[in-house]
Amino acid sequence: MLSHFRLTRLVSALLAICWLLSSCGASVERQQERTGATPSPAPSNEKAGKKPPRPADPNKFALIVAGVGGEEAYTKKFTAQTMRLYEALTSQLGFADKNVFLLTETPAGGPEDGASSKSATADEVRNAFASIRSAANTESLVLVVLIGHGSFDNQQAKFNLIGPDLSAKEYAGLIAALPTKKVVFINCASSSGEFIKPLSAPGRIIITATRSGNEQNATIFAEHFIAGLTDPAADADKNGRVSLLEAFNYATKLTADWYKRKNRLATEHALIDDNGDGVGHEEATGGDGALAKVSYLDSKQIEEAAGDAELTRLIGERQRLEEQVEKLKARKGEMKQEEYDAELERLLVELAKISQAIKARQR
Repeated sequence: MLSHFRLTRLVSALLAICWLLSSCGASVERQQERTGATPSPAPSNEKAGKKPPRPADPNKFALIVAGVGGEEAYTKKFTAQTMRLYEALTSQLGFADKNVFLLTETPAGGPEDGASSKSATADEVRNAFASIRSAANTESLVLVVLIGHGSFDNQQAKFNLIGPDLSAKEYAGLIAALPTKKVVFINCASSSGEFIKPLSAPGRIIITATRSGNEQNATIFAEHFIAGLTDPAADADKNGRVSLLEAFNYATKLTADWYKRKNRLATEHALIDDNGDGVGHEEATGGDGALAKVSYLDSKQIEEAAGDAELTRLIGERQRLEEQVEKLKARKGEMKQEEYDAELERLLVELAKISQAIKARQR
């Protein structure tokens, strides 16, 4: 049991956090007014009903690969999904165009089209990783999304490319060479469940469309996950942002609903692993989901900081503490109650202090 004094401090910390978070939007508006960081949307955008693009974060990178379709219908589908994801990342989620690498079965486009792609070959995958490795740093976020077909021969899991395929172990090697631990790897292909164990590591979020290599039918997970990244309906906690866990939950529900509507036996069951143990789950359980719950692809932090270096640092510290809180909650069953309570209290008090400092800086 918590002592009355410690319980009082804990409740106070929780109340402080709730109050500070509720006032965050107003604080951002005051900061924007003070700095003039938010210009009025261009009249053309208003008339067209389009939102101005989000500020780009130069420290975020993405590689999107549309693999070999095998049939024209699949080739068109995978390419279209890749382009939709590119559009979401660059226009709504704050990824810089030059930091998003596209590989498709039929390379097309150019600067005039807003996006260009190269061939989805093993060499081009390696080249893209090399480009990201040379530009990224220890604090960068790297997103990798595979859209297409996969295979599993009871020994190796692969993603189908033009020519020789790359195995899960080879992708693991490419990721290990990156300077950052902040990697989100999403394999939307069939047989993708076998990618979790080779790729799993602390700081990484691994999502697969299937739970094993034996689920070998074409999947529909990708279209729902891509939609969920920007659909307000996916924002379960209504904080104005869609976390990776919320997008995952949104996609898994819509995927399951699709099979029910078609009266078909589900041939795909998505998994998530974000605690580095190499074991994925179909929902936030078993220690998984804590990191994804507080991880976002948007650039809300840059908007909130409004160019203030110290505010950027404080917001980053808040993110780190929020991650620690969620990871602690995931380990609750492994700890003594008094140890858990003491650590939770410490983190919440620190989080309240950081939130207060952020609020003061935004005035």
